[in-house]
Amino acid sequence: MKTPFFIIASLLLITSAELRAASAQEIVIVVNKNNPIEKVTHRQLIDMYMGKYLAFPNGHMAITLDYRKEHPLRSVFFKALTGRSISQINAYWSRVKFSGKASPPQAYPSTEAIIDKVITTPSAIAYLPANAVTDELKVVYRFVQ
Repeated sequence: MKTPFFIIASLLLITSAELRAASAQEIVIVVNKNNPIEKVTHRQLIDMYMGKYLAFPNGHMAITLDYRKEHPLRSVFFKALTGRSISQINAYWSRVKFSGKASPPQAYPSTEAIIDKVITTPSAIAYLPANAVTDELKVVYRFVQ
């Protein structure tokens, strides 16, 4: 039987390996290919993903998609977007949700689930690894590594 220490150490190694793999990937922001938006700015993304403004630059409402809390790409994305750690982001959303001022983006378990949602939802916006982009999606922002 494995000791709890061994199990915890193994989980930490797996998590850090996933995090390194995720951080090595280029992250892009995508929308449905039929969305008229051609690009968004870094500031607009911060406003969308932090619940301050929930519309595209043209004023149309945006449905902001995110990964579930445990997904390794989430921490890499929010660090690149805001410069904050994932624990700071989670604390921020806890405060904002408690105040009732905003709701966090819709959370999905996988890249495939997010791609499916963007393809079927013209007003959706999401972040993905660049190598996951399909012809059904339009890249509107790239994070510079």
